[in-house]
Amino acid sequence: MKFLLNWACAAAVLSTCLATLVMAAPIDDIHAALEKGDNATALALVHPLAISGDAQAQSYLGAMYEFGDGVQRDIPEAVKWYRKAVDQGNTFAQFNLGVLYHKGLGVPQNYAEALKLYRLAADKGLALAQGKLGSMYASGEGVARNDVEAAKWYRMAADQGDGLIQAALASMYAGGRGVPKNYVEAAKWYRRAADAGVPEAQGMLGVMYYKGSGVPQDYVRAHMWFNLCAAQGDPKAVSLRDVAAKSMTSSQIAEAQKLARDWKPTAKPRSTYLFGPLYGKP
Repeated sequence: MKFLLNWACAAAVLSTCLATLVMAAPIDDIHAALEKGDNATALALVHPLAISGDAQAQSYLGAMYEFGDGVQRDIPEAVKWYRKAVDQGNTFAQFNLGVLYHKGLGVPQNYAEALKLYRLAADKGLALAQGKLGSMYASGEGVARNDVEAAKWYRMAADQGDGLIQAALASMYAGGRGVPKNYVEAAKWYRRAADAGVPEAQGMLGVMYYKGSGVPQDYVRAHMWFNLCAAQGDPKAVSLRDVAAKSMTSSQIAEAQKLARDWKPTAKPRSTYLFGPLYGKP
């Protein structure tokens, strides 16, 4: 009898493991199809899996409806599938549904609900959600403005390499909002964001080099960063670059131009999926 019980337990464990492996394969196939832009294959794989109750598939399907990938764009349908995934604790669905409440898309605009959903995802470490929380606290959107709380969430997202939030955190240090004013710290975070190609950070880092705020004064570096910012379409950076050039020799200008030509981003501004369906794996 004891042998039969042990065998039954072992069989149950084996069955669970096999189910997990079988489930993982379709999810990986869905993710690969979406990465390749093969929405028809992704939809064929994801729909039955979502109906069967898989939270990640439900989140994927919600995103496909939100952005019209492989299906007619249908925000209420996206909300339906996001809710199903949220009910199972899916991080990405929490964030995406939070965005819809934040914007009032497919649901009545509700900052309190957006904040709640962002926090659920942020507490699990999603940098995008942490950045959104920081932004809401910094602007007082749907919550009492709290610069200390904003800086806290910005720092969490910035530590994960979110370039746009690194720039936001730098501005908090530069202005002494929620953190002690610290130009050295501001320059550090502007530099990380600038290295990721964030134009606002490149412009501000140029200003700091021009003034010698938080970094040694360096007109060559200032000109370089102004040039890179200007190349992204910022007209103010063009004017600032020309102002810096008036204090430089022709050889310094040539050096700055070469630095700008040779520059390459060292990171992406933020998560790959920010400007499209957030299909990322939890």
